[in-house]
Amino acid sequence: MAHAPAGGHLEVPNVQALAQTWNGSGEQVPDRYVRTVEASAEEVVAGHALPIVDLGRLLDPTSSKEELANLSSACQQGFFQLVNHGVPDEVIRDVKIDIAEFFKLPLEAKNAHAKLPDGLEGYGQVFVFSDTQKLDWSDMLYLMLRPAESRDMRVWPVHPPSFQSSVDGFSLAVAEVVSCLLRFMAVDMGVQPERLLEMFGGQPQTMKVTYYPPCRHAGDVIGLSPHTDACAVTVLLHVNDVQGLQIRRDDGKWLAVEPLDGALIVSVGDIIEILSNGRYRSVEHRAVVRPDKERIAAGSNLCRSLWRKTTAEHGTNRWATRSS
Repeated sequence: MAHAPAGGHLEVPNVQALAQTWNGSGEQVPDRYVRTVEASAEEVVAGHALPIVDLGRLLDPTSSKEELANLSSACQQGFFQLVNHGVPDEVIRDVKIDIAEFFKLPLEAKNAHAKLPDGLEGYGQVFVFSDTQKLDWSDMLYLMLRPAESRDMRVWPVHPPSFQSSVDGFSLAVAEVVSCLLRFMAVDMGVQPERLLEMFGGQPQTMKVTYYPPCRHAGDVIGLSPHTDACAVTVLLHVNDVQGLQIRRDDGKWLAVEPLDGALIVSVGDIIEILSNGRYRSVEHRAVVRPDKERIAAGSNLCRSLWRKTTAEHGTNRWATRSS
């Protein structure tokens, strides 16, 4: 049995290439991807509408107090759709086009930006530690966005030529959105508006783009395993507007999320749950695949190392004044 070296990951087949040949064959799903029990064990509730938070109303003094209560409630549920977020339509359009174009490239061209065996950044799968581990039906491109000097430009796509500029434009706009949200979250937690921003200053912003090929036996596979986000906040963009996100409810059922046109989906991460003393919730979620459509989603995360920083400096969580 093969195991990954300490700090590393095993290489696995490219799922997009596998799907292109396998979907036209009469063969069964390759055994390492078969997860029928996991995929079908719990009931799925279709057409779930997440809470909606209006950033424009948060920023408007005449409606800010009312919308802050709405934001508070949404964070306690863990996921919400953000409208009037201020990210220009053309910025979203350009990044969607370039991400989709990257995944249309031949495998050889995408593999030119493959991650290293002991790293996270780049194209390919991560967190594969043994050759018996069940695999997700997806491929990913993981990039460090900020601070810019920490980027490994070897793994940044050069095709399409506008990829870097469009991702830069989108990530800068998302960083501004997250900064606004953190200010209001801090107020709701009972601390100064800039307190969370001070704590997150200089921490990494990353983006994980995940490609989910179609699978003609979609009920036998999982696109992305159930997890919570080990970060502060995730902003999710549906690149090609195909639904696949599911959120686990308290009763164990999965809620299939229907994205709003033009909205960004925001999830509370583990760090914010900790900083709110459990009042905000980091909720388990997963991604499923479709039998006849590909799905692409891009999640921008902030930040992975804050909790280590705050516990090292202060020994305990003292940032929120309210508890559950």
